[in-house]
Amino acid sequence: MRVLVTGGAGFIGSHIVDVLEAAGHEPVVFDAAPGTKGITGDVRDADAVGRALSGVDAVCHQAAMVGLGKGFEDASAYVSNNDLGTAVLLEQMAGAGVQRLALAGSMVVYGEGRYSCPAHGVVRPGPRSVADLDGGRFEPPCPRCGAALGPELVGEDAPVDPRNVYATTKLAQEHLSAAWARATGGRVVSLRYHNVYGDGMPRDTPYAGVASFFRSALERGEAPRVYEDGGQRRDFVHVDDVAAANVVALEGLAGLAGGELRAYNTGSGSPHTVGEMAQELAGAFGGPRPVVTGEYRLGDVRHITASSERFRRELGWQARVEFSEGMARFAKAELAGSLSAPRGA
Repeated sequence: MRVLVTGGAGFIGSHIVDVLEAAGHEPVVFDAAPGTKGITGDVRDADAVGRALSGVDAVCHQAAMVGLGKGFEDASAYVSNNDLGTAVLLEQMAGAGVQRLALAGSMVVYGEGRYSCPAHGVVRPGPRSVADLDGGRFEPPCPRCGAALGPELVGEDAPVDPRNVYATTKLAQEHLSAAWARATGGRVVSLRYHNVYGDGMPRDTPYAGVASFFRSALERGEAPRVYEDGGQRRDFVHVDDVAAANVVALEGLAGLAGGELRAYNTGSGSPHTVGEMAQELAGAFGGPRPVVTGEYRLGDVRHITASSERFRRELGWQARVEFSEGMARFAKAELAGSLSAPRGA
């Protein structure tokens, strides 16, 4: 299978290219980075995308502006890179007759995770208030009675509730892809990534994940700074597992009905707190120990961990890299240089 990988020179994209080659497929790299080994181009450039699609059987769409996007200072840049770029890609795929797409989705489309109240069962808390965060009250209360909530795993059928600009654009990518599938008879798998980490992560950039921030600090001899109280639950999934998930998704597209988008949570299945991740990484690196700061970022969610059971059950994928092993590897792995601007996942 000849597969166009947008953002194929980026962190996740480059790993996908390697796994595609190892599986006997022919990846075609398309990336905006100068000097790309493949096709250099912007996914918003219709002519460049059209040329890149020549002879392609499927597309693995990783190109995106990543990060929190918590304010509106760069909202237009997020929409342009993520949503306009996806629209141009889909438009060109429709013209070229390419009908298979694996999309880099994100768990951020859910907003806060799934919570249960002892008295009211499953509830959806609203955004956390500045007053609560300033007062160190980080756990969202039950919206009906104010009781403490228990975090649970989120399934793909949970209501979506994007709470920042980046999350909104990731959901829009799914909606655009679903509309394209209905209009063309195409097939789409959206992989809703959790917190991806591993070798090749960019260092010292606002568009990298928390694991990269912590690892960069350790390299500088500084203690990782853990926001809130460190109790935020996340699912840290190794990039090797995510790359393998994309190949499984691409190979499984033939089994989908035409006109369908199928979403799959793509995580390790083993939640950990941000504080635990910082401790594990610092220990593997050899210190210094993390510092819990009590600071927060408005727009961050408290807990978001999801079940990847559907992915395992329907396509046979599951993560293989255990948390301790992955952090030990990441502590010694090479990071990529800083990015002046985002170019791909």
